Amino acid sequence: MSFHRYVALGDSFTEGVGDPDPTRPNGVRGWADRMAAELAGDDFTYANLAIRGRKLLQIVAEQLEPAIAMKPDLVTIYAGANDVLRPRVDIDNLMATYDVAIGRLTDAGARVVMFTAYDPGEAPVFGALRGRFAIYNELVREIAERHDAVLVDFWRLRDYRDDRLWDIDRMHMSSAGHQRMAIAVLDTLGIAHDLKPLELLERPLLTSKQRRAANLEWAKVHAGPWVKRRLTGTSSGDGLRPRWPVLAPVTAG
Repeated sequence: MSFHRYVALGDSFTEGVGDPDPTRPNGVRGWADRMAAELAGDDFTYANLAIRGRKLLQIVAEQLEPAIAMKPDLVTIYAGANDVLRPRVDIDNLMATYDVAIGRLTDAGARVVMFTAYDPGEAPVFGALRGRFAIYNELVREIAERHDAVLVDFWRLRDYRDDRLWDIDRMHMSSAGHQRMAIAVLDTLGIAHDLKPLELLERPLLTSKQRRAANLEWAKVHAGPWVKRRLTGTSSGDGLRPRWPVLAPVTAG
């Protein structure tokens, strides 16, 4: 299986947050860039329209039409997790919009790759929303089946329980996590590749006191600002533009 025009849609998950690279737009790389490098060839181009903080309706409103206009034969899309994290959300209505969007992408001739959300069951803060995410995931599976989309079941990738696959903010994947996701997408598509998991550093053993201090630091530096953005209606993606807004060749490897 080979693809020639790949467009990535979504939020921070697909933009690449947590995988820093100061040489790239917005200072990040991410699994989609890593995957595109494996798909690179003489007749391959790639665009990434994802922007951190975007909710599902924003992704559909801002990214769907530009993506269809590029006539992609491969589209990856992850949307809705930022909505599920809000205090109130109508998941059924939200997913009805998602269903229509996926239908439009498949009708345009693209092979569409969708994702379930990660299982937050063991997370001390987000674990309280596990039921919401389970409902969201079941509706994602239903939409994928209806439109014959490829599904990467993030919920069932249990190696992500290793916190070394997550960034220090505990909300986004680390570089190792992004590499793992690129492998998962390529494997699910049945595409041969040369990607290998990144080496994971040994984790230091923390005392109870050190763990409490680390949790307090996380709450101050990451959780607090995240909650403030939710309360003020601002987004980490305000003012940002898509990293790769038009189809362009990619360097292999």
